[in-house]
Amino acid sequence: MENGANPLSELPLQTFQDIPTPKADAQQIVALVKEEGRVTGYKLADGRILSREEGVQLAREGGIQGVGVATNKGTEYLKSLPDGSEENNLGNLPSVSKD
Repeated sequence: MENGANPLSELPLQTFQDIPTPKADAQQIVALVKEEGRVTGYKLADGRILSREEGVQLAREGGIQGVGVATNKGTEYLKSLPDGSEENNLGNLPSVSKD
């Protein structure tokens, strides 16, 4: 191990396909849009509601902070970056409807 680094601490980051660098004005996700228990989009701090695909694209452009892009069965989605706090994980955010 180099410089006492723990290789296990990097395991969570390996699940990401892309970890974009957020811009200075990047938004924060404040709620998840769910339909039948599945995340279909994201509500941002400025009130915008994005589809899952729009959220992934905006995150890749640096427009959303604290997330990376992951893939499950060919579907891209946003995932919280590990920061040692459970409180700000996407799974702990409230759910809203698309309307």
